[in-house]
Amino acid sequence: MEEQQKVTFLGLEEFEDGPWDIVILPIPFEMTTSWGEGTKDGPAACISASSQVELYDPLLPEELPCGMRMHTAEAWSSNAGTMMEQLDSIRDYAVKWMDGEQFPLFLGGEHGILPPLMQAATGHPSLGGDLSRLTLIQVDAHADLRDQLGGERFSHGTAVRRSLDAGIGHVVQIGTRALSKEEAEFSHKDERVETWYARDFMGVCDGPEGWAALKERISQIEGPVWLTFDVDGLDGSLVPDTGTPVPGGLSHWAAVEIIEDLFASSAEVIGADVNEIVPGEDRLTQFNAALIATKIMAAHVASSN
Repeated sequence: MEEQQKVTFLGLEEFEDGPWDIVILPIPFEMTTSWGEGTKDGPAACISASSQVELYDPLLPEELPCGMRMHTAEAWSSNAGTMMEQLDSIRDYAVKWMDGEQFPLFLGGEHGILPPLMQAATGHPSLGGDLSRLTLIQVDAHADLRDQLGGERFSHGTAVRRSLDAGIGHVVQIGTRALSKEEAEFSHKDERVETWYARDFMGVCDGPEGWAALKERISQIEGPVWLTFDVDGLDGSLVPDTGTPVPGGLSHWAAVEIIEDLFASSAEVIGADVNEIVPGEDRLTQFNAALIATKIMAAHVASSN
């Protein structure tokens, strides 16, 4: 029987032996989806779609991988019987990639992967065991600040609240436009949370002024940063198959500028995740997710040179 060739992100040459500069880490986790389902198939679909993404990026002098050693890791899997055991296994899967020796880029999977990723990040040398030094940049249609959703405290809709519980020092939410009264009040009262509503920088009236203010804010970010990019932060027309597509979101170019500005700032982006990827027959959602992941990769490479 002929051995099946490994599918790698962007179809790039695979370096089986480390050390690596960038590692793609699929986490096909799905246990608390509240509407559309399919996030368990998202990482594989994103990697497959990435084969159609161009390797040229204007930030770089050469096409990707631009001299970097890339590795697409074996996907996380767990047969654990409870959700908490599965979340612990995600933390254990992630922790070995948080030693600062490579840039980890996780593909999800529902946004519930975030709290265990934050727990794993505590060991990163730039944090020195102190997660309060970390700023979370969250691109997302939803606030994810509920204390529980459907009776579950570790739902995809509570991912940022649980990450704050884990000890992250600050979260900058970008593109929020769907949230509960509880989340709005929590965001307003808790000084760790900074929310940039989509209407204030993507709207017809306040858009240009708000966009300039957001770009200025991103340029001021310093210290260790983690980027969590829920694909429903993009306008729903770009990701129609994600679990909860929401209109009024980021355009492709707005997302590109936010990513470029973040990596060009004084911040140290220690890792990223692109989540809530759900494959559709039109291939649009997984392709746009692959574009975002590729831009994150290119911006990291540019900031490293």
